[in-house]
Amino acid sequence: MDLAQRRSEKDYRLGCDIGGTFTDFVLLNDQTGEIRINKCLTTPSDPSDAVEQGMKELEEHIPGFIGELDEVIHGTTLVINSIIERKGATTGLITTKGFRDVLEIGREIRYAPYDTFAEFPKPLIPRRFRLEVDERIRSDGSILKALDLEEVKEVVRKLVRMGVESIAVCLLNSFENPTHEFMIRDIIEKETPKISVSISYDVLPQIREYERTSTTVTNAYVKPLTGNYLSKLSGRLESMGFKGKLFIMLSSGGITSVETAAKFPVRIIESGPTAAVIAGQYFGKLFDIPEMFCFDMGGTTAKSCLIQGGVAGVVPTFEVGRVQRFMKGSGLTIQVPVVDLMEIGAGGGSIAKVSKMGTLRVGPESSGADPGPICYGRGGTEPGVTDADLLLGYLDEDYFLGGEMKLDKEAARRGIEEKIAKPLGVSLIKAVWGIHDLINETMAAAAKTHIAEKGGNPKLVTLTAFGGAGPVHAYGLAKKLGAPRIV
Repeated sequence: MDLAQRRSEKDYRLGCDIGGTFTDFVLLNDQTGEIRINKCLTTPSDPSDAVEQGMKELEEHIPGFIGELDEVIHGTTLVINSIIERKGATTGLITTKGFRDVLEIGREIRYAPYDTFAEFPKPLIPRRFRLEVDERIRSDGSILKALDLEEVKEVVRKLVRMGVESIAVCLLNSFENPTHEFMIRDIIEKETPKISVSISYDVLPQIREYERTSTTVTNAYVKPLTGNYLSKLSGRLESMGFKGKLFIMLSSGGITSVETAAKFPVRIIESGPTAAVIAGQYFGKLFDIPEMFCFDMGGTTAKSCLIQGGVAGVVPTFEVGRVQRFMKGSGLTIQVPVVDLMEIGAGGGSIAKVSKMGTLRVGPESSGADPGPICYGRGGTEPGVTDADLLLGYLDEDYFLGGEMKLDKEAARRGIEEKIAKPLGVSLIKAVWGIHDLINETMAAAAKTHIAEKGGNPKLVTLTAFGGAGPVHAYGLAKKLGAPRIV
């Protein structure tokens, strides 16, 4: 049965995106073209709870639609957040003798060569969990020194005693001859079948030791978490009566099966923001816009992508967890295809503070969905961007989240007055506007750099706003960029 025939038997398709603060749904009726949207708070302890809740809320308006769903296309920030927050699995690395420190050595070129105090991201695997085996494969794939299976067994047992939950295997020149990696994988699966394993030949069978090791380690680090989540999500959907296909959004803009995403979670790190870029690409072609600047501002971060000629660029390498937020080379390198995104600022949940120097600072810390900004009334005590936007009148306190949430304007006012206005010695309105304007200024500065790097002109681009906080800040950002039009 081909795709067209299968779709003719099912009426609905659902898009679902889990962000750091909210989970969003778009339901499309393929027969009528009718679209229904929904939004609910993300549940960080178990993101599948929010998916189930949102779908049940949709079913109240369209009874029985779950059984008529042809497919669910799912994007998530779960993977990237687990890397940034260092909440992945306890992971071990098995590598060739002499290559234990590749993760820390990195590339020869430094992001700040003249800064003697420059910081670099800590490897996802501490040095004590990185063990070596005495083997060697030449660059042409021939074996110089054979693998000692007893040594491998001892190394694996040592990692198990140390409490690892996942193991990455990356041997020198294994992209030319993966025999030794296959042997190590087989031993791990036999000795400790419950431990997850990722080998570089499966994850990234390409030259360059640092990139290959870093990518394989990242995959191993998030694999148990991602696998458990996707398994639980699939089970939840099935128990609700869903009989269609579940697809996961790739960082490159395509989609993949649950099985592939669980095996290679490193490929879905940017699955959430990428969906917005694909939508921007569609509208750019639809309206014949030569240069479109996609701007996606959620609750935690703001990301951007310049679409030129109706096409979003895809790059082979990107970084996560930068020590210096807007400085290339200061993060963990991952070599998988990804839409050319750039982080340009904080999100609606980002916290505002007065620094030790007595200046206003916004982000990168975020209050997320739990407890959230002060105005959510869920226990948050730190003022942030959403609190400022509420006091400026950009948000309706009585109709937030489609009327499901009432925002506490008075609590937001007290929080900003006590923690921002008084310490700075300014009026409440100046403090509130300062938070809003500072985040716009930060994004504009980063956006100008991003556009210039791609050979664009900020004064000629059309700004397209996505994300919950995107439309609120779109005008301020466009004004600072000099962009003439907003979609």
